Amino acid sequence: MEFRHLEGFLAVAEELHFGRAAARLHRTQPSLSQQLQRLERTLEVQLVDRTSHEVRLTSAGRAFEVDARAIMAQAQKAADSAREAAAGRTGTVRVGYNFPAGRHILPATMAMMHTQHPQLSVKLEEKRTGAQLTALAEGELDVALVYGHPVTSDFRHRRLMSLPMIAIVGQGHRWAGRPGVPFAELARQACILFSRDKCPAMYDAIMTAAERASVRLSVAHVVDDPVATGILVSVKPLVGFASVSRGIFGIGTAGGVRPTWVQLYDPVPMIDLYAVWREGDGPHGPRTAFLDCLEAAGPFEAPAREEARIA
Repeated sequence: MEFRHLEGFLAVAEELHFGRAAARLHRTQPSLSQQLQRLERTLEVQLVDRTSHEVRLTSAGRAFEVDARAIMAQAQKAADSAREAAAGRTGTVRVGYNFPAGRHILPATMAMMHTQHPQLSVKLEEKRTGAQLTALAEGELDVALVYGHPVTSDFRHRRLMSLPMIAIVGQGHRWAGRPGVPFAELARQACILFSRDKCPAMYDAIMTAAERASVRLSVAHVVDDPVATGILVSVKPLVGFASVSRGIFGIGTAGGVRPTWVQLYDPVPMIDLYAVWREGDGPHGPRTAFLDCLEAAGPFEAPAREEARIA
């Protein structure tokens, strides 16, 4: 059964005249008649009664007309969906993000997506940088919002914003309440660090600052969970590290005691937030729409010190 045979049958069913039906479809009357005969042979039923005076549907033809219209409507819907998806007007974009991206990047971007591309869906997944890049490489994400960017031709990237890193300490730590601490003072502190593969850019920013300050960090614990870091510094005289966004808005608590954060300087360790996506994926309408909204929603800025203290 071919769609053109269904189309021809439906035209005859509406016109009840082979000449008018053929003209409407820009076909010859003999070819339309032959196509209808082929359809009837395929179905092994007679769909149309033809006489020299009239054309009418048989009972089988009337029953077949209902389903034939549904088939043609579904085929048109499928074609429309394909065109909409190719044009980037429907579909889903899978976006990974980290804490500062969720705080500073996504709200404005998602609002713009909702306004400009209401038919698109955005699936959000919060992950650390290493996990996001793995998911991106394996095709499980379309866009990753991460610290730093991989130095490989497999990915493209766009810098979104730069964030200072801060120290996280407990309320009873001797740094608590100080407006800032020179990085060199970390030489006399036990620290909590994390595995480099979890977030290479942040790890390298800390180590670069330590090198510039001529400091060798004393790492007492390796902890890959920011909330667990907040708990440890609340109960032990340790120093953890975080972006200023997590320091302000998302430090974990322990027993109701909230850790505090202290600015680091001389030098200030800085970390860049990037959008990263795969190179060579070909046209991807939803991803392109998301990246366009991401660019239009910027520029993005780190929270000011005044905002931080109010928060």
